[in-house]
Amino acid sequence: MSGANSVTSNQETLHKDLEEVVRKYARTTFLRPIADHTREAFAEVKTFVEGFYGGNGNAETAPRAVILDSGCGTGESTIHIARRFPGIPVIGIDKSCARLNKAGNPSQTAGEDVPANAFWIRAELLDFWRLALDYVKACKWTIPYHAVYYPNPWPKQSEATRRFHMHPIFPTLLALGKTIELRTNWEIYAREFAEAARIAAQELNGSPSSLRSIEDDKREDHSVAGMTITCESFNPEKPETAFERKYKEARQKLWRVLVALPQL
Repeated sequence: MSGANSVTSNQETLHKDLEEVVRKYARTTFLRPIADHTREAFAEVKTFVEGFYGGNGNAETAPRAVILDSGCGTGESTIHIARRFPGIPVIGIDKSCARLNKAGNPSQTAGEDVPANAFWIRAELLDFWRLALDYVKACKWTIPYHAVYYPNPWPKQSEATRRFHMHPIFPTLLALGKTIELRTNWEIYAREFAEAARIAAQELNGSPSSLRSIEDDKREDHSVAGMTITCESFNPEKPETAFERKYKEARQKLWRVLVALPQL
């Protein structure tokens, strides 16, 4: 585990097309058809959430708080988050059956029971997010925290538009949660995500954008149209995913971005 490779890339700074791409997608809607298996998975999640709260899905109720752990892998992070927020259902989402089959095993729970508010589902993230946003807009759900831990960084410059923040799904991702936390072991990915959030907020609010560099080892906090964006390096005391543990053991610097939307 200690031999974890660091990210290698032919890109040495923020992608030259970042602002252009983010602005374009902030003005468009991602319309790819949603996969049937993700619709079925979302229906399972709705049933779990209603059962957790003991409510009737057809009744007039206040929005239900739901936390998302997107790209949860083997689900270890879902357990940590569920323990942090015991009163809210935490949904771990991944597209891999093989990884999800390991969720909740004894090595992850430290001999304790799996938290009752933890739930795992196999789904396509981009489709699940759009279905979840429909529920947020309909005032059925509110998502106080959304974890996006260690996504594939797609480090080649030619792969940049596969990164979440340079993809048409990015406005959906930003609109989903009150607080989004991204974690990565690639500094450029963290900086790009923070800049993309800033650009998208400015574009959606009709104000001009400017890219600013983030100095090494310094926390940067910015506020744009009420959205607070923080990008910083961090050293987790207790790693919450296998990736995080592996990177920490390899003494790689880790980065996180917090995007906090204004509280309504």
